[in-house]
Amino acid sequence: MKELVFARTLLPAWQRGADEIGFINAATGEQRTFGEHADRVSRLCDAVSTKLGICLKDRVTVLGINSIEYLELWHAGFLGAFVVNPLNLRFSAEELIYVLQDAETSVCFVDSTFAPMIEKIRDAAGLKHVVLMGGGEGAADLTYEDLLAGADNVWPEVPEEDDLCVVMYTGGTTGKPKGVMLDQRAEVLNQYHIAMTVPWQPNDAYIVSTPMFHGASMLGVVGAAMFGVPVVIQPMFEPAGFMAAVEKYNCTVTVLVPTMIGMVVNHPEFAPERISSIKRLIYGASPMPKSLLEKLLAMLPDTGIYQGYGMTEAATVLTFFTDADHREGSRLGSCGRALAGIDLKIVDEDGNDLPTGQAGEVYARGGNFMQGYLKLPAETEKAFRGGWYASGDVGYLDDKGYLFLVDRAKDMIISGGENIYSVEVENAIGSHPEVIQVAVIGIPSEQWGEAVHAICVVKEGSALTADDVIAHARTSIGGYKVPRSVDFRIDPFPLSGAMKVLKKDLRAPYWAGKDRAIN
Repeated sequence: MKELVFARTLLPAWQRGADEIGFINAATGEQRTFGEHADRVSRLCDAVSTKLGICLKDRVTVLGINSIEYLELWHAGFLGAFVVNPLNLRFSAEELIYVLQDAETSVCFVDSTFAPMIEKIRDAAGLKHVVLMGGGEGAADLTYEDLLAGADNVWPEVPEEDDLCVVMYTGGTTGKPKGVMLDQRAEVLNQYHIAMTVPWQPNDAYIVSTPMFHGASMLGVVGAAMFGVPVVIQPMFEPAGFMAAVEKYNCTVTVLVPTMIGMVVNHPEFAPERISSIKRLIYGASPMPKSLLEKLLAMLPDTGIYQGYGMTEAATVLTFFTDADHREGSRLGSCGRALAGIDLKIVDEDGNDLPTGQAGEVYARGGNFMQGYLKLPAETEKAFRGGWYASGDVGYLDDKGYLFLVDRAKDMIISGGENIYSVEVENAIGSHPEVIQVAVIGIPSEQWGEAVHAICVVKEGSALTADDVIAHARTSIGGYKVPRSVDFRIDPFPLSGAMKVLKKDLRAPYWAGKDRAIN
């Protein structure tokens, strides 16, 4: 029997909880039972087939903020109606056209927020059908509710384990976005991997605040539904709304990126008791400043704090640093140990295995990896080395198998022949009480090739100077790692759609007209 397919988990969970509230839009208060959700998803599966001519192998694009309709589309795709192609909300018109053409997508589901963008690029992208979801105004061939009207309750044939269920494009931080091809086996298996380390509990309720186009949301998009856990949906993250939703719906589990956590705990309306119902808070997708982590652990002593590390290509989690690891404290800074079924190793530039404690590129393997990059066989071959996925992250393993990441390869600064890891410098500067946010980048230097440069966002009214920042950093890191220069800014850092700091954009003004080996 086919086991690692979503039909084996989603349909029984919805049947068991048919009369229970399963999905809530935190902004509108709209609620659906699991049974109502199943009814709509089955009609959606029928409608895309009979009205739009879509089948299992066809890509269907979704562009919109988080919503119950977006979740219905994810589930219809995962049950075999089509391949989901979720679009990054920050993609430019040019990037959208490229992705839609590359994925050979003919159908786009869009909400009123992004309908004008799709209308503008529709012809260039080759779209045949545009469906407007979520109400509101926008140019489209038909509305989502009109599509469902008159459709029958029909489930698609159960897919094979190696059938694609999603093509998720990388953010395009270097070059054009790449389509990551993930199949049923990879996606289902990773949810089991996660559940073995962070089990679902009775009376759990998950809040999705990360964008639904991103891999960081998969625990809420599909993991919760697989185990019959209600999902509260925040359409767009903002800290006050997040706290209000957690309080109102007694949410117990969430995934946030560190930037979002910082926005919550630094919000003027924040109080620890407002999010005390959360029993398992998982963070990841970008480095967590040590000062913020220590603050979080102190403020939420009864909340399980977990760090997950992974990537889109791994569907998406490889390691967990558990709450017990956090509370024990001796390995803060690690991203944890490999999940069951995952192997890790560290290699040098020539692909040779490195010993414990020595930094190199992180390689990983497991059953939850992508089939490859869509239409990019050379890139796929480059990503996999002898069955191992080459992550592009620099790190080391300790004697107990804990992984410590020291930087992304592209963010590492090479100054005077020395490798300087931006994360280490950021932690040194970020521990200053007046620094809210810091990003460390390499800028051109005739003497050193690259020089360490810090960009800081500080508290309102702060009189912090560049000399102060440099002196503070010098107390905890070696002199060659200390910033040679410091800039201050009032505006927040540029963020990707998944709320990661775009260091590429921060570096761009300094490297204009100059070559950098890694962008």
